[in-house]
Order: sequence, then C-alpha cells, then structure tokens
Amino acid sequence: MDKIPDHFLYFGRVMHARVSPFRHRFEYRVFSALLDVDRLQALDSQTLFFSYNRFNIFSFHDVDHGPRNDAPLRPWIEHMLYEAGIDQSISSIKLLCYPRILGYVFNPLSVYYCYDKDENLVALIYDVSNTFGQSHCYVGRVDSCSGDGAFRIQSTEKVFYVSPFIEVSGQYQFCFDNPGDQLQLSIQQRKNNKPLLYTSFIGKRKPFSSRSLLLTLVKYPLMTVKVITAIHWEALRLWFKGAGYVSRPAPPNTSFTQAHSIKAKRQSEKPDASREAS
Repeated sequence: MDKIPDHFLYFGRVMHARVSPFRHRFEYRVFSALLDVDRLQALDSQTLFFSYNRFNIFSFHDVDHGPRNDAPLRPWIEHMLYEAGIDQSISSIKLLCYPRILGYVFNPLSVYYCYDKDENLVALIYDVSNTFGQSHCYVGRVDSCSGDGAFRIQSTEKVFYVSPFIEVSGQYQFCFDNPGDQLQLSIQQRKNNKPLLYTSFIGKRKPFSSRSLLLTLVKYPLMTVKVITAIHWEALRLWFKGAGYVSRPAPPNTSFTQAHSIKAKRQSEKPDASREAS
C-alpha cells in the first residue's frame, strides 16, 4: 500500500482534447501541490517561500477553496462526505491544487483525497470552478474492492457550467489512481454514449521544500497567470473554429452531486486518453 505523503509537488502536463463536433487539443506544462489540509500551518513554518493564509511567493489561502469563506476546510469536507452518505472516519485529507504564486491563483479543478486511519483511499471530492466566480463539487466513494495497483473510474451527471462552448449535459467519468511517485487524473465528458471531451493531468512527484519551491519559481514564474490566460486564449480559438455559444444557466441548487464507482482496472489496462483524443 502506498504511504500517504504529507506534502509534495507534482510536475507534469495538463491536456485538454475536444473530439466532437470538431477536434481541438492543447497541452501545457504545469505543477500542482498535494497538501495535507490539517498540516498547512506547520508547513508554513517549515519552508521559506510558502505561507498559509498570508502573502508569500507561494501561498495557500482557505478563502480560495471549499466554501470560499476563509473557514477551515476539514469541517466543510466532513460535512459534505456525511451528506453524501460516506460515513467512514476520515484520518487524513490531501488536496491537489495550484497554490497562489505572488498572490494569484485560479483552480479550474481541485481534488480532495480522503483516507481512513489505515491509509485506505475512501472518497474523493472534485471541486470544479468556472471563470464566473462559481463552483460545484462532485463527491464519490472509492470502491473498497478496487485493490492496490488499480485505477478507479467514477461517473456522474454533468450539472455545472464550466465553458461557454460546451453544454451542461451528459456525463463525467473521473479516472484516478492513488497518488504516489506518479499521479494520474483524467476526466472524460460523454453524451449519448459518445466522448465529447478528454482532460488529463499526469505528474511526477518531487519533495516539497524551500529548494524545490525556488526551482519551481524559476521554471514556472507566472504559472497561475498562465492558467487563466490559457483558458481565455483557448476559448478564443474555439470561437474562431465556429464553436457555438452556450448561455450560462443558473447554478445547481445543491452544493454537490454524487459520483458512483463504475469499474476498476489494473494500471496496465488504463486507457490512453491522449492517444484516443489525438
């Protein structure tokens, strides 16, 4: 069984590929942080270039996540899991997200990995945000029969407006593994049993330290600005390709939507979404 790290950085690439009604693909180098939500204050005191709820080169602010009201994250997470019928005692919660860089961040997707006292991954929360200041969560219990070495797939209805060029309809399939030396996470949007969109992040783990943060700053000095810039640039490219505009509906009247496990396979059986979408 994989040991649960306290805090790590994952360096890799994020890929988006639209396959219907036309093809549009892009890929960018990014890094993400995997943070223990209960140990952020301790992390603040251990690294020079990272701070918790205060300005630094890299920082994490509660107001950017969860209920977005500067409240601690654990009570919000535990309440959401309880409302979703996931009543296991949660020992550790790891959050995969972009940190603020020089005070700015936009996270299109943040993922909470929830573990029990035996270090079993028991639930995930996918916190999705759009550029209109809205967010919605998808919550899924991890199938306890999946076994080690397997990646899992969870399915849910898409109910939240993300892009002005793709409808709020169809289903999401979240494919994930337990973060280790490598982290893999992909999302496929489907409608009428046909794929519309693939997104993925694959990253390699590095230690979270003052030295690694300094090197990260050199390699990714304005990454969080690049993320929001790339979102608008790719939207413009879609518009030039003739993508139809989809008006923004009212957000869901619930704080989360349930996701359900549909299958699990060994890592060697994992589909290559980037190949399918190319």
